Amino acid sequence: MEIRIALEQASRFVPGDGKYQQLQEIILNVNKNKDKAVAEYTEKFDGVKLTPGQFQVSKEDLEKAHNEIDPKLLASIRQAIGNVKKYQTEIFIGNNTHPGIKYTPITRVGICVPGASTPLPSTVIMTAVPALVAGVKEIAVVSPPRHNRSIHPVILATCHELGIDEVYRIGGAQAVAALASGTQTIDKVYKIVGPGSTWVQMAKTEVFGVVDIDSIAGPSEVLIIADSRANPAWIAADMLSQAEHAPGSGIVFTDSQKLANEILAELKNQVKQLDRVEETINCLKDFGGIAVFDNMTKIIEWANIFAAEHLEIQCGEKSGKIADQIENAGAIFIGDYSPVAVGDYWAGPSHVLPTGMKAWFFSGLTSNDFIKSTSIIEYDREKLAESAEDIIRLAEAEGLDAHAKSVKIRQQD
Repeated sequence: MEIRIALEQASRFVPGDGKYQQLQEIILNVNKNKDKAVAEYTEKFDGVKLTPGQFQVSKEDLEKAHNEIDPKLLASIRQAIGNVKKYQTEIFIGNNTHPGIKYTPITRVGICVPGASTPLPSTVIMTAVPALVAGVKEIAVVSPPRHNRSIHPVILATCHELGIDEVYRIGGAQAVAALASGTQTIDKVYKIVGPGSTWVQMAKTEVFGVVDIDSIAGPSEVLIIADSRANPAWIAADMLSQAEHAPGSGIVFTDSQKLANEILAELKNQVKQLDRVEETINCLKDFGGIAVFDNMTKIIEWANIFAAEHLEIQCGEKSGKIADQIENAGAIFIGDYSPVAVGDYWAGPSHVLPTGMKAWFFSGLTSNDFIKSTSIIEYDREKLAESAEDIIRLAEAEGLDAHAKSVKIRQQD
């Protein structure tokens, strides 16, 4: 559990400490000074001086990025969009026609795309496509200017491919605050989704209630359940795929001491072949682990306690049955040939998932998160008459005389 506590601490600021106070100051300043504050923080934190008129990426730049993208990469992006759209459409509940409920899409949403050292077009796909399937009409994308004082062209090309032309080269807590309150150049949204730094995630918690949010996503994580039949090299590779996020967590639960030893040996060998060796090793030390249990029953019990973001099960033909016993996980990857990367880029479910044990109560982002429901109630004279005495009795029991009289008056005709 120490690793879980460390992950939770890595994803949050503690109320009262300096970073938390600074976060609150940023949000208050943006609320008060709008574009001026956003520009100041963009220069301070990203080293880019922009006027408010330069926040938004022009349609010409979006189109240029789309025209210049590698055609093979664009083809892969289009296929990924198709996969996600198909999956999100199939699970969408907004087509429900029950007379007692009405579903309508949220009018306007904001999407946070991290400004990593490499572009993250998958984040655009995994957040925007579910919103588009739900029928959201206005989507505003924010991403910090980390590539030549702007947003990486692959991200811009993906936005253009999806028909999104409202893209702002701002990021961090100031971008979340701008989306939540609105500024002179950025209209307020009603829901903010997407991953990001601790500053972004904590800012989302601060504005929750003013707007809706998806969940609080911390460092990426994978828990791998494996038995003696699993491939230790593949498991090590999957652990490293999360550790390279730095921070990111790769944990293995197994009932085989032999497999545990083999995985450890593979980690030592494979990590040397990575670009960021030192950072990944430190991440493995801080947030990684291999635990050997007496039996699979105990493994399943602890897997449900961990409530991991990504849960891989590599136990041969038993993998499916084990998956049936998992109640708490952001996404479950069944079998040796279902690494997390398949979900990150291709399979269809969004890769925006709850982390840090939040799969106990949060779910992965879907098209259903972009609609709201309205109850529909329609009684006629006869139906109200049938229920009037009971309604009046309940209202009077609660001391709400006017409630009772609003029904009584309709029975006096």
